[in-house]
Amino acid sequence: MSTTAETQQLCDQFRSDFTKLRDEIGKVIVGNEDIIRGTLICLIGGGHVLLEGVPGLGKTMLVRTLADALHLKFNRVQFTPDLMPADLLGTNVVLETPDKQKKFEFQQGPIFTNVLLADEINRATPKTQSALLEAMQEHTVTIAGQTYKLPEPFFVLATQNPLEMEGTYPLPEAQLDRFFSKLIVKFPDLSELETILDRTTEARTPRAEPVLVGERILAMSQLARQIPIADDVRRYGISLILATHPDHHAAPDVTRRYVRYGSSPRGAQALILAAKILAILDGRYHVARDDIKAVALNVLRHRIILNFEGQAEGVQTDTVVQGILKSVAG
Repeated sequence: MSTTAETQQLCDQFRSDFTKLRDEIGKVIVGNEDIIRGTLICLIGGGHVLLEGVPGLGKTMLVRTLADALHLKFNRVQFTPDLMPADLLGTNVVLETPDKQKKFEFQQGPIFTNVLLADEINRATPKTQSALLEAMQEHTVTIAGQTYKLPEPFFVLATQNPLEMEGTYPLPEAQLDRFFSKLIVKFPDLSELETILDRTTEARTPRAEPVLVGERILAMSQLARQIPIADDVRRYGISLILATHPDHHAAPDVTRRYVRYGSSPRGAQALILAAKILAILDGRYHVARDDIKAVALNVLRHRIILNFEGQAEGVQTDTVVQGILKSVAG
């Protein structure tokens, strides 16, 4: 990608649209700038987002507001232990034709949308969770041997509560790996709480207005993929991924001691794509090592599986990623 006047104009428009979308969401969502930024980076990267935080921090509101600002079709599914795959994907129903014949017709489920909010995703059984796998990776749904395309763009934004363990089913590794990033939603500080109360206890409740369409998000995604990355910077990203594997010769002590399985190649793809988007937002036309470092936590924290010792000692995967970042030259 040469830094021509046209390229500069495209990147300037990219930053302008990103800022417009972020600011529109900010009219409703108080604070959480890093979460909003991280979510938008995932969407532009074509990935899905897992939001983790205690109840009441606005995770669901963030997803609703994002759908409002993007002028996209939005569906919300409350995941519960009795939710079945057909409740999510849809099912074939028997209908009677005018000439009294019987025929099967597919009735689409809520997954046929642009933005799917999977609320409390870890409360559904593994059978229902697995129904999302094909949709998240292939953007298709297969029912009774027939494959149906999902609308584009298609994003899954899932929430989960880290505290409530009773009646929950931890997401399997294959499911976690399909999330571009895992974002930790923190409790607001004093000034943010004051602003939340001002907005939510008055007569008028703010609401986001549509500022971008889905086609624009797809175009921004294509532009991000054209940003060049030097071989040594790409190798730095690869080195970070390899350092998450305890059996690799370059793995640091923190990995060998606490990690059972490291990141998949999907982690490397997400790392590079997110870094390219950061480069554009920073006004550059190439990826730097700092871009990769900046997105490493969000991209890798859910792709590292701790061993027994790590779990017994209460080690956080964030601690492992930070140790890897310190140990890998860059």
